[in-house]
Amino acid sequence: MGYTEVYERSLADPEGFWMEAAEAIDWVKKPSKALFDEAAPIYEWYKDAEVNACWNAVDRHVAAGRGAQTAIIHDSPVTGIKQKINYSQLRSRVARLAGALRARGVEKGDRVIIYMPMVPEALEAMLACARLGAVHSVVFGGFAAHELAVRIDDCTPKAIIGASCGIEPGRVVHYKPLLDGAIEQAKHKPDFCVIFQREEEVAKLIEGRDYDWHAFQYGVEPADCVPVSGDHPAYILYTSGTTGAPKGVVRATAGHLVALNWSMKNIYNVNPGEVFWAASDVGWVVGHSYICYGPLIHGNTTIVFEGKPVGTPDAGTFWRVISEHKVRSFFTAPTALRAIKRDDPKGELIGNYDISQLRALYLAGERADPDTIEWAQKVMQVPVYDHWWQTETGWAIAGNPAGMQALPVKIGSPTVAMPGYDVCILDEGGHEVAPGTLGAIAVKLPLPPGTLPTLWSAEGRYRKSYLTTFPGYYETGDAGMKDEDGYLWIMARTDDVINVAGHRLSTGAMEEVLAGHPDVAECAVIGAADALKGQAPVGFLCLNTGSDRDRAEVVREVVTRVRDQIGPVAAFKLAVVVERLPKTRSGKILRGIMVKIADGQDYKMPATIDDPIILDEIKSALQSIGLAK
Repeated sequence: MGYTEVYERSLADPEGFWMEAAEAIDWVKKPSKALFDEAAPIYEWYKDAEVNACWNAVDRHVAAGRGAQTAIIHDSPVTGIKQKINYSQLRSRVARLAGALRARGVEKGDRVIIYMPMVPEALEAMLACARLGAVHSVVFGGFAAHELAVRIDDCTPKAIIGASCGIEPGRVVHYKPLLDGAIEQAKHKPDFCVIFQREEEVAKLIEGRDYDWHAFQYGVEPADCVPVSGDHPAYILYTSGTTGAPKGVVRATAGHLVALNWSMKNIYNVNPGEVFWAASDVGWVVGHSYICYGPLIHGNTTIVFEGKPVGTPDAGTFWRVISEHKVRSFFTAPTALRAIKRDDPKGELIGNYDISQLRALYLAGERADPDTIEWAQKVMQVPVYDHWWQTETGWAIAGNPAGMQALPVKIGSPTVAMPGYDVCILDEGGHEVAPGTLGAIAVKLPLPPGTLPTLWSAEGRYRKSYLTTFPGYYETGDAGMKDEDGYLWIMARTDDVINVAGHRLSTGAMEEVLAGHPDVAECAVIGAADALKGQAPVGFLCLNTGSDRDRAEVVREVVTRVRDQIGPVAAFKLAVVVERLPKTRSGKILRGIMVKIADGQDYKMPATIDDPIILDEIKSALQSIGLAK
């Protein structure tokens, strides 16, 4: 069956479609039906089933005689470590850790926070929780103590599994003092902590509370998989950029298993046994879905990479990993490619590696500008598929179903809606708009399996945040349009659509034009307050490494480009060259903060910011053009 028939069937017969997809999962007790809609608009999938996520990700592959297959490759250019763990070894390691947690009182339904760097032990901790039916909440390693404390108080963990440190290029990040500070600040105190000591830094353990990773597991009875109900939370993941009260996205176990397993072949086009690499972090949703669970459930080999796209040691490190480990499908964020392109604009370093076994590159996490896609296609010589999803959905809302039927790529579009997602473009009154018209992107309820059923201990907030603006729909918070062929175009977050003298304009469209300038490596556009027009666009430009162009000349050229390609209606006159853009650790540009700086408003320093000093640089740049007063 081609994409159209599969997609239409998923909307016309969701029950049949998702029950069929569920056959690929090992159930302790099969579901009697797929969708439970009695509490609509709160929907649940496979609620009466019994299942275990760890069994499906690890044990069943060993039981099927594939224990010798590599499950995890750890590649750490920052420490020089390379390690392979097969499915049999992974089962032993996970069962032992789960047994040690159980011996200390961790049971089904208990929460466990995981605060670790990109090491295999982070995945083992997640899977050990899943084995016991405990609910894990991974917090990005190195998060500030206050933000970790807020999450401790929200999910009240029985235990915290941490590491002594993380390794960044040129520095060691001291995790343990941050963890100690967070526990001190938090009202809720965990019963105990387990600390994975790294050679680069051995942390001081607090007697009676902290246990060494290895000593903790010594001599324990390995734990078997504990069945949980289909609606049992697999994990809680706090959305990045959280300010104030954290927003804990809940992932129900059964739907998450079915959807991720379906996506590995149909979207990412990998077969069991092949190597899949998502260059992300376990602290983000991509790390949950496509470093840990998705590849392992599907029987793939997954890569845990501890490094950066540039500087570990150079802009060729991604090509080395793809070549060395024979990666078939590669998933990263556009920001990583822009960093590589900035250091190696002609893509010369790829010539040192053979990446001929790579089938495709997948981009997500932020809008992929056409210039980056075109550069990647030219350098990598493989199809480049942009796809779009959110922490809340857990897997792609829109993508190119390459494993089912590779559709023609339209650069700048994440292609089409995936099965189960009835995506609509709505005006402010909630009415569908014509093709080619910019509007709010919403998904008709129910969302498919694998998506969030609610927020942790905050159903009222879940309804208010996602279900209230457009009754009967899930509000994505993104703005965009559909074209005549049904292709989706994500233009901006809803709050990044700016109003210039009554014209609704997409900052994403302007960024596309700026990114097309040969000297521009990366860019962002925001809407600053303007007394006459309401808002005026302001561009930020990062130039290619080695570019010796006069900055004022580049600014004049990009202003002309926007005028020529979008028109005078954009009123694009202000742009500045900066060394770097403020980003979250997952690579999202902090446009909202930049707007507040431009408008001279107070702002809260986001917990997820990569380097706070950048904000001072942005303020100085804005002051140089008469803003940020």
